[in-house]
Amino acid sequence: RPAADVEGNIRQAQDLEKAGCEIVRVAIPDMDAVRLVDAIKSQIQIPLVADIHFDYRLALECVAAGIDKVRINPGNIGDKSRVRAVVKACKFKNIPIRIGVNSGSLEKELLEKYGAPTAEALVESAMRHVSLLEKNDFDDIVISIKSSDVKTMVDAYRLAAQRCEYPLHLGVTEAG
Repeated sequence: RPAADVEGNIRQAQDLEKAGCEIVRVAIPDMDAVRLVDAIKSQIQIPLVADIHFDYRLALECVAAGIDKVRINPGNIGDKSRVRAVVKACKFKNIPIRIGVNSGSLEKELLEKYGAPTAEALVESAMRHVSLLEKNDFDDIVISIKSSDVKTMVDAYRLAAQRCEYPLHLGVTEAG
């Protein structure tokens, strides 16, 4: 549902909860969409995750609004000071961060290095992002590495599981 359809998003989240869903993620494409956080959270009992792309200020506003988890790709929200700001806000409120990496938006340098969005490239990207958060003394991390190719996705998760102990959020998709 478009973020502007607040009532539709609430109904959809309620329907998901009734169907047995244990967590709901909502895209926050702009500042107006931040209002979805309180609107949805007040109507469901399950955790709500804010899906943030590009604008770190959206993550900060969602944290202030009471979101349960933030999904970011640290590589697309700007310089390290912006990542630090999100980490600081999440740490203060004990909000986990899900790092989202996918084959459709892999860093150009990793595509050049590996020649394609391979499992190794995806894991290297994820571990770089994990390192950014860890350097800011943050470890309440969930890792999501997605690809539309099932074998690549499975191989990437197996590699990630060997390299870290963070929870892994499984998914098969190209970019979102």
